[in-house]
Amino acid sequence: MKKYKRLVIGGALCCFLALMAGCASSELVDKWSDPSFQGPSLKKMLVISVSRNTMQRRNWEDAFSVELTKHSVAGTPSYRLFPDAVPDTNQVMQIIQSDGFDGVLVIRRLPAETSTQYVPGYVTRETNMRYYPRTNRLMTYYAYIHHAAHVDSGKVDIRSIDVWATKNEGQMIWSATSETPEPNSVLTVRPEIVNLVISELTQQRIIASVR
Repeated sequence: MKKYKRLVIGGALCCFLALMAGCASSELVDKWSDPSFQGPSLKKMLVISVSRNTMQRRNWEDAFSVELTKHSVAGTPSYRLFPDAVPDTNQVMQIIQSDGFDGVLVIRRLPAETSTQYVPGYVTRETNMRYYPRTNRLMTYYAYIHHAAHVDSGKVDIRSIDVWATKNEGQMIWSATSETPEPNSVLTVRPEIVNLVISELTQQRIIASVR
């Protein structure tokens, strides 16, 4: 009985971990920040979403701009200045000089990757009741169900986020990659990534804390 109890507990734990892995939210990996950047915090940023999808581009740029405003940063979506297409490098340089942006945030979607996870076998116990007419009693009995080991695989949505400071001819001061297990609605993915990035930029003192 003790052996089965350990198996049941172990199986339940495996199920829980597998479930959590399948429902995992976005995370930032490969984070980097320039240690030579000493501030001051950025105050006026151009937000660029590199996307051919007009609506996705606008939604991402708006989402970051709104959150930046909460941190005393004047965030400007690039589509307001370049509504027809994502600006190229020359256009960005010109608008930086003419409008006085001290920072640029660029987000782009990268090709999705496939993640593979091994889920070990486990045992669960089911409780059932059976009526015995001869004794006129309900009896409880247990059934132990064996679940075979298997391999789960799924797509991972990947995006790169870079932040540049425009002074001294421009320098990248922060970069990270976001990973989100699919399937996930972009409506769920977007606020997760935005909040993660803004939190990191605040911790690195690239932008100010919430005012």
